[in-house]
Amino acid sequence: MAKKILVTGAAGYIGSMLCTELINNGFDVVAADMLKYEKNSLSHLFFFKNFKFIKVDISKPKVIKKILKGCDFIIPLAALVGAPLCEKFKKEATKVNVDAISLILKYAKKNQKIIYPTSNSGYGIGAKNKYCDEKSPLNPISLYGTTKVKSEKLVLSHGNSIVFRLATVFGFSYRMRTDLLVNNFVEMAVNENKIDIFEPRFRRNYIHVRDVVSAFIFSIENFNKLKNNIYNLGLSSANLTKLALAKKIKKNFKKLKIKFINNKKDPDRRDYFVCNKKIERAGFKPKISLDTGIIEMVQLFSNVKINFKNNY
Repeated sequence: MAKKILVTGAAGYIGSMLCTELINNGFDVVAADMLKYEKNSLSHLFFFKNFKFIKVDISKPKVIKKILKGCDFIIPLAALVGAPLCEKFKKEATKVNVDAISLILKYAKKNQKIIYPTSNSGYGIGAKNKYCDEKSPLNPISLYGTTKVKSEKLVLSHGNSIVFRLATVFGFSYRMRTDLLVNNFVEMAVNENKIDIFEPRFRRNYIHVRDVVSAFIFSIENFNKLKNNIYNLGLSSANLTKLALAKKIKKNFKKLKIKFINNKKDPDRRDYFVCNKKIERAGFKPKISLDTGIIEMVQLFSNVKINFKNNY
């Protein structure tokens, strides 16, 4: 029998891509989302018999009880994502990012497997000459990072779970976001022929959204091997400062200007390089390079004139 997989936040940036690939791989998918930001990111899946969409608010106990029934895997993607959004809606951030996860864990059966994506923003500020691995201390700076760290601990205490600490994601999605750093820098380069950059020495790790999806499918197929563990999930060749990222994008634009904004602070304040060797040793390695993703974004923003709606 095909495995039945519940995806909350299914219409989102990662969710819409994940649901599509799960359907393509023959899984039965229950997609839950309240469609707050995007109405059509799952429309191409309504044709398939192994796809079921439920428009719900996953912060309500009765809803959680209902949608969990009969699911083999639970992938809770529903969240307020990013430091600015969480600062703007603090109560909702805690409600969705922490309380809703608590509800899922309360009503999930022990045999239901959970794959939970958190953020490596929980590392806060890493040591200058040392990579952050899964044993590094967590010191989240933003409310977003704090909520994700809390939920990570809850999920791990449940058992029968896998936690992925995601790098900054980039690339095209059916529910496109242009606030993510790579996507944002390329959009500025295409539309304005300049990149405004503040705190250029802050370091990040990156990963393509398709590789995130591939990692989820890998973890479904290898769950017993990976379970009850935390894994950093990023592209090991893409540990870069903001300035290095801007210079990499500049290779595609001869006249691109990189403008430094000296009086602006990063609301997240995170600054670290990340080690991804643990998941690589387990058998999964991202395949899509940062250069490939940049070219993808250049083509998208050069040819598709859509006012993509971000979270905030």
